[in-house]
Amino acid sequence: MGGNMVRRLMRGGHQCVVFDLSAENVKHISDEGATGASSMEDFVSKLSHPRAAWVMVPSGDATEQTVLKLASLMEPGDTIIDGGNSYYKDDIRRSKMLAERGIIYCDVGTSGGVWGLERGYCMMLGGQAEVVQRLDPIFHTLAPGLGDISRTPGRDGRSGSAEQGYLYCGPSGAGHFVKMIHNGIEYGLMQAYAEGFDILRNANSKDLAEDHRFQFDLTDIAEVWRRGSVVGSWLLDLTAMALTEDPDLSRYTGTVQDSGEGRWTIVAALEEAVPVDVLSASLYTRFRSRQDHTFAEKMLSGMRNKFGGHVERPSGG
Repeated sequence: MGGNMVRRLMRGGHQCVVFDLSAENVKHISDEGATGASSMEDFVSKLSHPRAAWVMVPSGDATEQTVLKLASLMEPGDTIIDGGNSYYKDDIRRSKMLAERGIIYCDVGTSGGVWGLERGYCMMLGGQAEVVQRLDPIFHTLAPGLGDISRTPGRDGRSGSAEQGYLYCGPSGAGHFVKMIHNGIEYGLMQAYAEGFDILRNANSKDLAEDHRFQFDLTDIAEVWRRGSVVGSWLLDLTAMALTEDPDLSRYTGTVQDSGEGRWTIVAALEEAVPVDVLSASLYTRFRSRQDHTFAEKMLSGMRNKFGGHVERPSGG
């Protein structure tokens, strides 16, 4: 579990035992009131029964090995919570595997990033309903709560925790499935903002007729869109913040990684035969950002030159 998540739990009155491969990280959070552990064995021994261990490490082999190690140290009735970005099919497999040992497995899709300490964490939960309910005090404390977001008209009379910022989505894998789609949508939203601001930035291109050129202040445009616009969002808030700090975004190279969940979203769409034009295009753009020029682009340039004599412009031209 990340340091800010631990801090939020401690603010809520929960007792937390923390183990991290970095002894320095453990010391920092221990100095703030958590109980530090020197090893995974020490960590498990300090948990109260029935134990609940929250795993927050990179998806893939790191999560797999951590879960397996924890499971080897735990007892029937204990619970392992994977709060990272695991593939939902891995959750289903792990849940079945641990159930054979009597150990409970929950998957929690977590959104909130570095702002979670103050804003809280939006969580999508998967696993046994009764276990998720038993662990509700943890999720309730980590969640943002109602905050200052107005209620959705027509929700009067609906029960549940969705308005608090966390939701039980279904059996094992369901939480990370919903988070996977959340991240796929995030890719598309980010790409739409990025492309829109790119058009605005190039509105003064010398390729345009002089009376068709505009010199826009992107920082102010981002700001005005934040206030009453239909495209307002937290992503736009963060965009405005980045532009205010660095209007030319000169500190960034433009190389964009993907966490894996965008890819898994496309796989799920293929399995369900659902068209996802925007989400797939946004993922491919991230791949493109990591290359100077692709072979396909060179081929396009070569064809344009052969059929029409189009000559490549110098870089930056």
